[in-house]
Amino acid sequence: MTSAPAVAATEVRVLEGPNLYFAKPAIKVSLELPGYLSADEADLKKLARSVGLKSSRPGAPGTEQRQRFVMRLVERATRRLAAASGTTRLGVRTRPGSDPAQVVVAFVWRRRGRARALGEGVAPLLQSWLDGDDQVEALGAQVAAAEPGERPSLITPTIPVASITGTNGKTTTTRLLGHIGMTAGLRTAWSSTDGIVVQGEVIEGGDYSGPAGARGVLTAPGVQLGILETARGGMLLKGMGVSANDVSVVTNVSADHLGLQGIDTVDQLAEVKAIVTKATKPRGWAVLNGEDPRVWAMRSGTKARPWVFTLRSDAPAVREALDAGGRAITVLDGDIAVLENGQDPDRLVSILDVPATLSGLSVHNIANALAGAAAALGLGLPRAAVVEGLKSFAPDDQLNPGRMNTYTLRREDGSAITVIVDLAHNEAGLDALMDVAHGLKVPGGQVHLGLGLAGDRTDDLLESIGEVAGLRADRIVAAHKEHYLRGRTMEELEGHLRTGLARAGVADIDSYPTELGGLQALVPGASDGDVVALMCHAERSQVASWLAEQGAVADGPDDIRRKVVAARGEHEFETQIAELWELDDDQARIEAATSLRTSRPGDARLVYELAATLDAAGREKDAIDLYRDALASGLREPHRHRARIQLASSLRVTGQPDLAHSLLTELSHERPGSVAVEAFRALAAYDSGRGAEAVADLIDTLLHHAGDEDSLSYQRALHGYAAQLRDA
Repeated sequence: MTSAPAVAATEVRVLEGPNLYFAKPAIKVSLELPGYLSADEADLKKLARSVGLKSSRPGAPGTEQRQRFVMRLVERATRRLAAASGTTRLGVRTRPGSDPAQVVVAFVWRRRGRARALGEGVAPLLQSWLDGDDQVEALGAQVAAAEPGERPSLITPTIPVASITGTNGKTTTTRLLGHIGMTAGLRTAWSSTDGIVVQGEVIEGGDYSGPAGARGVLTAPGVQLGILETARGGMLLKGMGVSANDVSVVTNVSADHLGLQGIDTVDQLAEVKAIVTKATKPRGWAVLNGEDPRVWAMRSGTKARPWVFTLRSDAPAVREALDAGGRAITVLDGDIAVLENGQDPDRLVSILDVPATLSGLSVHNIANALAGAAAALGLGLPRAAVVEGLKSFAPDDQLNPGRMNTYTLRREDGSAITVIVDLAHNEAGLDALMDVAHGLKVPGGQVHLGLGLAGDRTDDLLESIGEVAGLRADRIVAAHKEHYLRGRTMEELEGHLRTGLARAGVADIDSYPTELGGLQALVPGASDGDVVALMCHAERSQVASWLAEQGAVADGPDDIRRKVVAARGEHEFETQIAELWELDDDQARIEAATSLRTSRPGDARLVYELAATLDAAGREKDAIDLYRDALASGLREPHRHRARIQLASSLRVTGQPDLAHSLLTELSHERPGSVAVEAFRALAAYDSGRGAEAVADLIDTLLHHAGDEDSLSYQRALHGYAAQLRDA
């Protein structure tokens, strides 16, 4: 068996733009150094002296101190090799790897070929030192003899540019900012995980959230404004695609894609996200989430001015930004408002008039709207265009595909369900999806979830998402992404989801290999007013097509507002309904109710209110068919119960006491002890010639609710007399 080498370079990577190590192109060398980690301490002290590292304490083998010593040694090796090749000045930085034997060294480059040769020479030099043979001159000569290669091709923008990053919300914020740019009349291009988009048209599909996307945007003909979604992967693998930006946006940082490319903690991930802020021009703006401590801390590492966004106007970050000469954007009395020292708040628009917020229900999209508006203003776009852009950016599958797209799917029996399609690619995203789902379902309704993730998540994250799903959804199926398993098997991925589900008490779920298959399984089992939520990434277009085939219609702002109101147990015309019952004139009340019903002919609640106005005016016969229509159209509680009582009362008054008594008996069994039901039932019994039964029922009901001393003393006797009346 071959033993592992004492020194090895596992990767020599060329970073084309600003990166985790420098604000300019760099070479990153990943090293495995088990030989140094286990070497004798005395030998390493001797080596340190020979290469000019004074006062060095290598530490015991295998310790973190040994790793720190090796980092210094790696830096010295890189500098000495550069000097031997003829480079006298070189920026060099080292970082520890996740394992004590791992070290990363990075240095700035100006010519690709020679820089790569330098990176490739570091490991052989370190190996020679470990072997007691200093090969620095020979290796330096090899580097010097290498072809210089091309210079960096990093783009320096000549138009305003915004770079947007974060764990959640960056694509939506990118699309919103692009929409505002077009609203302002600028030829706007943006790049994202969907592709390169110019004026709303995808000219190159695919994941372009890295340097290739930046190049595609900034080289597109006639573009006046560039917006770059800047993902973690691109910055780690190639660096940023531009030398600088005018505005940077960081939406948030949470656990996602950890354990990849040396990023194992959320703090390390925040370092990566901060790259975009360090590339922001001094007179530009860093738009930062003031409610995320890791994001807000990025203000100390950028030369740009801070522009904080937060849903809380009293957040400490607001004061800190304003004290630093920056700005804030927040929610003030329900309005999106910009704050600046020495000026009155600039109220842009009500949250309720921003469709992307789903009538204020989607908290994370409120944050995205704040970030997008701040970025637009920071780029110098006109205030009027920002306001209009916020009001016209809809969360549909045209302007913001795959992000909280909501649909209404009506069935032949008149019932309807809501379908939400959202990426929800991590724990925070699923929580946000569940918030919206619960905010749109009717009282007593259920949430049905199609649960699925890509395979490049840690085991812990998969299990946590399974637990969130189990706690917050009423019915769950696995809806997998066959083409995004990324090294896992479907069974392995689902196993971790099931572990999390089990923690929440969910014993078993059905499983489907595709997102569409999961949706098709969920929809038939959803009842009127329920919500079906699908975590969807791989099959957005297929899902949208299938929904269209089923007759589903994308919700507009008015539809969403109506659902939000209904979810609160209210009606969107609740105010108008209350006002009509304040009218003293019967005919005026009937006319007002008729007008409301005409505006929404199929609305069961409005049919019920019209019936009630006729009933109150003594026109019980006209009310009966309307009560029945309202009940048949799916009138919901508590009005359904009231409509049945009122229908029975109207039937009694119009000479149908037996039918009224039968209906009220059903209600009595459903809600035993209801005084109103028993009173109306007694009246129907009396009109049917069953006066004794009516008195008996009233006695029993009265005793059920009474608690005075006499009632308690004579309870048995009175119940006995009631029984005798029924037997008479």
